[in-house]
This record gives sequence, C-alpha cells and structure tokens, in this order.
Amino acid sequence: MTDLPKCPQCGSEFTYVDGDNYVCPECAHEWPTTAAAAAVEDGPRVVRDANGNPLADGDTVVVIKDLKVKGASSVVKVGTKVRNIRIVDGDHDIDCKIEGFGAMQLKSEFVRKA
Repeated sequence: MTDLPKCPQCGSEFTYVDGDNYVCPECAHEWPTTAAAAAVEDGPRVVRDANGNPLADGDTVVVIKDLKVKGASSVVKVGTKVRNIRIVDGDHDIDCKIEGFGAMQLKSEFVRKA
C-alpha cells in the first residue's frame, strides 16, 4: 500500500492522487498535494500579536485599532483592554468578552499584549 495521507475531512484511507491534488473517493474532498507537507508542522500553532509577541490562553491584550462591530452602531475603541482571552483555530484567533459588547472573536493582528 502507498503512503498517501488520510482524508482531512472524513479520515478515509482510500485517497488517491489526481494531478496536483489528493482526492477522497468517499466524500469527494480534494486538497493540494503541497498541503500535506504544510500540515506536518513542528509543534502547535503559535498565535502572535501585532508586535510579534506570542499569545496564550488567559493573557490580557489591548486593541490597537478601532474595530467595527457587525450589528452594532458603536465600535471597539483603541486602547480597550481585553482580559482572559482564549486562543482558537480559525480566521479569528481570539475568543473573548468585551465590556459593553459581550462575547466576541478578534484577529490577533489588531491587538497587542498588555
């Protein structure tokens, strides 16, 4: 048997190569062959703030740019301190609660470590 990676979506072992992509015949998921090498990183994902400092769960950060909030008429102002953040996967790296707004997700590029 060949050393092809399992499907990242359904975990099937029956993947095959089609041009520059791997294909899963069970769920029809396709992903580039170069992604397999990038998926094997040397350790856990490190989220960094706007200054390049690593962030961790429980840190306190400060917003460095006015951020518009969807569905609200106000913005999160520069200098707003956000306590007890949580690092998550996805487009927005940080889960937090901001006074006056409630639970929010922030991108790490718009905060700095306090």
